[in-house]
Amino acid sequence: MKIPTDYRPAPDALHERVVLVTGAGDGLGRATAIGCAKHGAMVVLLGRTVKKLEETYDAIRAAGGADPAIYPMNLAGANWNDHVELGATLERELGALHGIVHCAAHFKEFAPLAGVEPREWMESLQVNLTAPFALTRACLPLLEKSGDASVVFVSDESGRAAKRYQGAYGIAKQALEALTKNWASELPSTSGVRMNSFNPGPLRTALRARGFPGEARDAAPLPESVVPSLLWLLSRESAGVSGQQL
Repeated sequence: MKIPTDYRPAPDALHERVVLVTGAGDGLGRATAIGCAKHGAMVVLLGRTVKKLEETYDAIRAAGGADPAIYPMNLAGANWNDHVELGATLERELGALHGIVHCAAHFKEFAPLAGVEPREWMESLQVNLTAPFALTRACLPLLEKSGDASVVFVSDESGRAAKRYQGAYGIAKQALEALTKNWASELPSTSGVRMNSFNPGPLRTALRARGFPGEARDAAPLPESVVPSLLWLLSRESAGVSGQQL
């Protein structure tokens, strides 16, 4: 299964859909949030840094999108109750949720596993694996209530094939791929929820620059280049597509 390469989302592709984007203050998360809002979605911006979320909020307003909601959360330190509270807040304040895009990611540097510090291991697994699971689990009843919902777990090339020196980040992404497939296979067709992983490839982000400091800044495309693919996954166009590595 492949995402249509010629897909051009209609202006109202996400009309009346509520989409939660993690890591919405920067990089792919910011680009995705803006793209969703431009195409009719009401977006919930989740991230650690309020100032960055406010900048994304302003960019959405400037682009003519509906006022988004800001939900500050430090995924590295969030516990199960924090995720449950998020789900309850979305239910209470918005009453619906049609999509989640897990863009938030964490790593300090690529290094051999023998050199990974315990704290880095814990934080990397927390942000890159545990948080996507816990957040989706807490929001699952609301997603099922919508009758047509899409969860996208943003992966990486290291999630599709083992690579040396990817540290806890690479292992978390491999586990995230397994999580996506297993969970999608368990969901009954009547749930109305589809789950897929998405590898955007190299992108021109701060996260990429941290992992590849010697790479020319303009060597990778901008995050906006892959947003149409994410909009397809979030829209009704991808109905029936689940458990796929895209």
